[in-house]
Amino acid sequence: MSRTATVSVPATSANLGPGFDSLGIALEIRDFISATVSDEPGVRVSIVGQGSDSLPKDHTHLVAKTLLNACREFEFEIIGLDIECKNAIPQGRGLGSSAAAIVAGLMLARELSGADASDVDLFQMAHAIEGHPDNVAPAIFGALTISWVEQDGFANTVSMNIHPDILPIVGVPATELSTKAARGLLPERVAHADAAFNVSRAALLIAALIGAPDFLLQATEDRLHQQYRQSAYPESIEVLTALRGAGIAACISGAGPSVLALTTSENQAQAMQ
Repeated sequence: MSRTATVSVPATSANLGPGFDSLGIALEIRDFISATVSDEPGVRVSIVGQGSDSLPKDHTHLVAKTLLNACREFEFEIIGLDIECKNAIPQGRGLGSSAAAIVAGLMLARELSGADASDVDLFQMAHAIEGHPDNVAPAIFGALTISWVEQDGFANTVSMNIHPDILPIVGVPATELSTKAARGLLPERVAHADAAFNVSRAALLIAALIGAPDFLLQATEDRLHQQYRQSAYPESIEVLTALRGAGIAACISGAGPSVLALTTSENQAQAMQ
């Protein structure tokens, strides 16, 4: 017996400046993953592209682990599993590589098992694994997502299209940074004035992204996380400062160290190169 499923999952950029743990967008960079169920026991993972020299190639690979756990939840037995990954999403760069792996595993499990699970169901499962919804939401629903978590832990998200004049460009450094390490640099409390500052900018950012791109520069200002993480990616901060000084709306992508620029013209796109 063999059964094969294939999915592609986009890279994502979260926070977008002021939208800490709530805003995210899907990017054009994609991982393509195929999974085949067979009667040959064991889990085998082959990887081409990003992470081919560093990621595990057995049941501990995040796609495999997520897929196997989901299949157990879907009451679908797997004896043997072969996974092929064609990875374009850089690892540990703040572009949602772990979220993409989790979403891929869940989608493959749904396809292989034939489970009656909606995208909303997969979103809840992905949020439970990842711990915060800002990267998994755009990986599942695409475009721009606004996500929040209820007091009972239930995650919600709204997806909407981005203004067609906006062109996201990502600068990816050679160095990696784990999300856990980046979160460890954040303070437990922030000033009320800084919180109010980010609320206003996050609200403005939604308007800028969907209909008023002229406000992107002001809307991507942040006081909640980027300043506290500067020591983890000083080179990225230099690039970020230079771009913003040139009038280009730029921010740290996710936990970093990649830099996301939200450009609105060919001239700005050329300035990024």
